[in-house]
Amino acid sequence: MSARQDLPPQAGAGPYATSAPAVRNLEAGGFEGPLAARLYQGGSGAKCDLLIVFFHGGGFVDGDLDHSDTFLRRLAGAGPCPVVLASTYTLAQVKPFPAAVEDAHAVLMWARQHKAKLGWSGKRMVVAGIEAGANLAAVCSLMARDRAAPKIAGQILIMPMLDPGLSTCSMREMPNCVDSAKVVNECAAAYRGYLHPADRSHPYASPLQSSRLKNLPPALILSAEDDPLRDEAEAYGKKLTDAGVPTTVRRMSPARLQEPNARNECACQVQVLDEITDFIDGLAAQAKPARC
Repeated sequence: MSARQDLPPQAGAGPYATSAPAVRNLEAGGFEGPLAARLYQGGSGAKCDLLIVFFHGGGFVDGDLDHSDTFLRRLAGAGPCPVVLASTYTLAQVKPFPAAVEDAHAVLMWARQHKAKLGWSGKRMVVAGIEAGANLAAVCSLMARDRAAPKIAGQILIMPMLDPGLSTCSMREMPNCVDSAKVVNECAAAYRGYLHPADRSHPYASPLQSSRLKNLPPALILSAEDDPLRDEAEAYGKKLTDAGVPTTVRRMSPARLQEPNARNECACQVQVLDEITDFIDGLAAQAKPARC
């Protein structure tokens, strides 16, 4: 692990932050080598039972730890002692699929092996992400099931990219709006950079196309009214429910944004943190033994 860099609290952490989390940079173990990562620790500094591993957006071809920094500071400060580990992954222009998903799964395994360094008790791990990062979070849940490790307590998918075919109604309707048409074109370009044509139907590339969705961890899926990714998020939620996976799907109200694809900003402006807090509280309640 590299030398840690303490980062100052960010001003304007938002209405959900109860305290400024401790933040430091570190390195996580990827599939082929170290990856830049950032740890957010809320609460009193005692070991936390919950670790959220988060992957940033950027359409597989862009993005870094700063993209979701404001949102993750709010998340770490909003609940009772959460620990959030944000990790980078191999971008498509360096290596295409499956490099990113193998990195994401490797980070989960690394986190489990280094729980003491993360201030985590090892009890519950939740995987999360936004946009392309939400794709990786969904895929990690599949991989962890298929490879029997690590144990994942829940998955949080925020406005996820799940359909390389761009075939949903919300995606096809968006070209009627100039700004939203730009988002569709960006999604198409992102998938062209990330996937070879033969990989587009692979369940680790397109979870929405998977026919094996049983025995996955409970899911919280958040879509947005004005997002082209809305329908694929909700379609995946239905498929998970049909497969017997406890799933909560919420469609969020539009947020007033400067850019139509500013999903991190959207997550900060709408009630994402409330939904995540409720979801995590539900996981904790399920984990408690029943009283006689």
